[in-house]
Amino acid sequence: MRAKKMVRKSYFVEPTMVRKAMKVLGANSEAEAIRISVENMVEMTEFWKFMDKTSKSVKKGSFH
Repeated sequence: MRAKKMVRKSYFVEPTMVRKAMKVLGANSEAEAIRISVENMVEMTEFWKFMDKTSKSVKKGSFH
């Protein structure tokens, strides 16, 4: 597998949120917690956009 390209960024974040993210995600560093959080947010946003778009084409009661 090819490594992802990383670039250095600088942001202001709430330290308590970063610590919570580290704990919940099992991350070993703040940087890892932030990377995982951003990736998860993108995946979930894409998923819910897909669900919203396709929900209109699925008939009610077609899933049990």
